[in-house]
Formats: sequence, C-alpha cells, structure tokens
Amino acid sequence: MGIYMNPNNANFTETVRSKIYVDKTMMISALNDIMQTANKYVCVSRPRRFGKTIAGNMLSAYYSKGCDSRQLFAPYRISGEECFETYLNKLNVIQIDMNSEFRNAKNTDGLLDRLQHRICTEFSKQFPDIAFDKYDSVGDCILKVYDEKDERFVVIIDEYDVLVRENVSQKLFDQYLDFLNGLFKSNTLRPAIALAYITGILPVVRDRVQSKLNNFEEYTILDAGELAEFIGFTAPEVQALCAEYGADFGELQRWYDGYRQHGYEIYNPESVVKSLKGGACKSYWSKTSTYAVIADRIQANYAGTKEDVIRMLAGESVDVDTVMYMNTMTEFKGKDDVFTYLIHLGYLSYDSETETCRIPNKEVQQEWKRAVSVVDEYAVTNRIIQSSKELLAETLRLNADAVAKSLDESHIHVTSNRSYNNEDALQSAIYLSYIYALNKYTIIKEMTTGKGFADVVFIPFVPGIPAMIIELKRNGCADSAITQIREKCYFDSLSAYSGDLLFIGVNYDETAKTHECRIEKFVK
Repeated sequence: MGIYMNPNNANFTETVRSKIYVDKTMMISALNDIMQTANKYVCVSRPRRFGKTIAGNMLSAYYSKGCDSRQLFAPYRISGEECFETYLNKLNVIQIDMNSEFRNAKNTDGLLDRLQHRICTEFSKQFPDIAFDKYDSVGDCILKVYDEKDERFVVIIDEYDVLVRENVSQKLFDQYLDFLNGLFKSNTLRPAIALAYITGILPVVRDRVQSKLNNFEEYTILDAGELAEFIGFTAPEVQALCAEYGADFGELQRWYDGYRQHGYEIYNPESVVKSLKGGACKSYWSKTSTYAVIADRIQANYAGTKEDVIRMLAGESVDVDTVMYMNTMTEFKGKDDVFTYLIHLGYLSYDSETETCRIPNKEVQQEWKRAVSVVDEYAVTNRIIQSSKELLAETLRLNADAVAKSLDESHIHVTSNRSYNNEDALQSAIYLSYIYALNKYTIIKEMTTGKGFADVVFIPFVPGIPAMIIELKRNGCADSAITQIREKCYFDSLSAYSGDLLFIGVNYDETAKTHECRIEKFVK
C-alpha cells in the first residue's frame, strides 16, 4: 500500500460516510465492461464541482490491491452485480492527482522528475523481488512487473489537463508529454494497462496533446455516452434526496438542473448537496469559480456574440457549432469557440439534438448577470436587468405604460434591424424585461391553453402574487389581444390555480417600432 501505488480506500470511505451520498457505483460496472479491451483508455471531462475526484477515489477503492473494500461497497448497487467480484481489489492501481502535484510543487520545473521518482520508489517497496533501475520511468516499472509477475495496472489521473491549462514552462510541458506518451502510447506497455481513467475540465487539447492521447475514448459534457448518468445527480436521485430532507424539488430543479444528456436530467451535485445541508437554495457557484470567467470571454465580442448572449439571458437557446473548438483555454476564433468553452466549464448547457446551448439554471444565470454588469458592451443589457424588478412591481400595479416603455427599450436591444419585426424577438424582449420574474414565476412560452396557444404565461411558485397571461399582437391593438385571451379561454389551463389572474395585451407597431399595453385583472 502506498500514496500513489495501490492506495487504500480512506478517501472513498470518507465520501460514503458523508451526510449525503448518492450511489454512483454502477459506473464501475460500465468500466468493467471495457476492461482490457481496445476501449480501455477513458478520458472523462466535466466542469468543476461535478464529482470527478470522488469518482476517481471510488474506482481506486474498488480496483486497488492495497485495500479490502468488500464491506465498503456492500450497501451499494454494484455489490449486487455479477461483475462485482471480477476485479474487486485485484489490480495494481496508480492514482495521481495532477492538480495537487502542481499546486504543491515548490519548483514546478522538477515536478515530473520528482513525481516519477516517488512512484518508482513505491514500486521498489511493493515489489522488492524485482530489480528496478534508478533511471526507470513509471512505464518501465509497470512493464517489469507485468513481465515478471503477469500483473496488470489501472492508471487513474485526476485533472490530467492542469499542466495544459496552466502557463507552465516549455521544459515541464515537454516532460509531461513524454510522461503521457510513456504510459499510454507504448505498444509494448499496452497489455500491462487494464484500464486508464483520466479526468479533466476540458477534453483532450487537439493542437498540443492529442497525438499523445488519441487512443482515449472521450466522455464529455457534450456527450458522455454510456457514462451520462454519472456526470452529476439525475432527477430521480434529486427527488429521492428532496423526499428524505423535506426539500422542494421544484425549487432545486429551478436552481441546479439544466444539463441534459441521453434522456437524463443532470443536476449540479455539489450545489444540490450544499443546498440540502444548508436548508436553502442559493448560488454556490462563486464559491469555487467566478463570473470573471464569463466576462473575460464575452468582452472579446466576436461577431454575433452579444446578440446571442442577450437572447440566452432572455431565456432562449442559440445555435452553436462545437466541432471546431480546439479544447484550449486561450485560443478562440469566434463565438462558437467561446460558447463551447463555456459549455465545458458548465456556464452553458448543450442540447445535442438541436445543437444549441442555453443558460442552464438560476444559479448559473446569476453568474451571467454579474458578468454582463462588468462588461461595458452590455451596459444597456445590465440596465434592463436591473430595472426588471421594478417592472414586475409596476405590472402588478396594472401600470400598462411602464410595460410598454420597457418593451420599447428591450425589443430594440435583443435583436437586429433585420429581425426586429420577428415575433420571437418580441417574446425575447418580454423575457429580458421580466428576467427578475424568474425569482417568482415559471415562465412558459406558447403554452397550450383553452382553444389555442398563449404567447407567454407566468405561473407563480411563490404565494400572494397573480398568474399572468401575455398575448402579443402586431399592427393591431392591445384591446384585441385581451379579447383573444378571453375568447380562446387561455385561462382554462390555470383552472387549478386559485389566485388572481392578470391578462396583459401587448401590441407592437412595426412602423413606429413602439408598443402599446393594456392590463386587466380577471375576475373568476
């Protein structure tokens, strides 16, 4: 048993002893299926705070010969699987946390030499009957053990990409490429590696290290394939936690949901756990990251970036091409690169079916609001956002003129002249003007109601405020919009709602580019 070589199961033991632990052990079954196959090289990338380290510790506890984890895993799903006994504590594990190695190094240029020396020293201690040379690399040591004892290895590297993301010296970077190449690209060493599992924030960087890791299967926040359910917490898992802790599932959904893959609704696991422990939903994102990451990227203002950011702030999804991004943190050629980068960091979510991205939830939206507040190009956007709380208050006071005035500004701001008269642009203007309402309402676009579709419906999830139905007209009048709400019985779908109800008719004059509004309280 060593620090790097065949570690014990202490880290995973601490995890399962936590007040809240969600069973993700079936990930072991998925990896056992590819053990000692051509697909045994696995790279899993996901945002910070999404459980990469916990998963690595779980795998180490299961595979490592340095511990007995039978009882540790006994309460969890993997213990009932046929494959459970196959590799349980039967393989040599090398586990490395590259982020810790880098952060703790006093002299980073000697980091790789020291790391390899420490690991090779542990080889000598655990295999005293094998003659290791002082010049042996980790790859050399693995090969000698495999050759003399026919024992195979699982290599786990957490945050493998830290030396790619950080501004390290060329000497250290070259050493790191040699280290990766020695472990993962040697045809001689290949049979000795039963499984390689590396994690990072970004997928394999194409222009710098791809040649060293092009044999890895990538499971990313864009497409995690058969590992999708292990990216974060799924909806059923969060529902079960809410039932156990008496929490409002709908509230957690609004705050932390939004990452969808392969039929799974994925929640930010760390934020869910903290909200349940603290008894309140709030933003935990800035505890480990910052809105400055967003601000730094959007202020470059590549063509179309500002328009799409405003649309996303207004609740829309926008097209994104994720293919061309080189997976770096420095080289961006356009808005698609910026958006793809922010998807990998968790600031946007991605829909592979529509090839679009959006702001996933309320927690992340707060970071976007902070970001636009410090970027000069978004001064008008920020002003509209800051005014949205007062606009909601004025709406509830039936102040139709305030609504019309706000829409005049936000409508021209969310779109270009070419698409100004598009109805989607007007709906976006409403979303942006009422962005504060997301704190109190679920806002539904084109909701099926009565005899048709209501353009925008606001359903409150806090008590004491009315629901609202907004109907939009072009080159007509606001009164006719109110009449349509009544005649088509758009309020029927809100029959279960017992509070007050407001009808809001909005007319847009294409020639004058102005809005007219009428607000009427519905009396049941």
